[in-house]
Amino acid sequence: MEVQHSVEPHSAHGTGRQTRSEGWKTAVTMLQDAAPISVPEGASAMTIYVEWEPGDPGTPPHRHSGPAFGYVIEGAVRFELEGEPERVVEAGGTFWEPGGDPIHYQDGNALADARTRFVVTMMCAPGKPMLELVDEEELEKRAHLRAPRPTD
Repeated sequence: MEVQHSVEPHSAHGTGRQTRSEGWKTAVTMLQDAAPISVPEGASAMTIYVEWEPGDPGTPPHRHSGPAFGYVIEGAVRFELEGEPERVVEAGGTFWEPGGDPIHYQDGNALADARTRFVVTMMCAPGKPMLELVDEEELEKRAHLRAPRPTD
């Protein structure tokens, strides 16, 4: 994140207060820049912490009513969003999804021998669930929208 405005620390001469450190100017690192996003009017936000045991496949296919933004703390997340190829997001990496109609197929632990921990902030449209599971019938109808599966 780049500082857009020049803001000088407040002078503390003669007040007995210490001058604010200028470390805040370099303390921020851009992790993700997601665009375009659409947040439902009147949305609420929820941040959750997720810890998957080794090899856990994660949440079944689902969708969110608004955008979701995640950060992997430890391990590796197998992430797959409708229309995008499956990918592995390792510790220190981020992911996001736009919410709405696209199906989120995978968010499980990509590691067979270690835990994976991540945090996600999700926006929720009023009157809608934060997470809605997708049934088998819909998965079949939308199969043509799923990116080709990797081969082992």
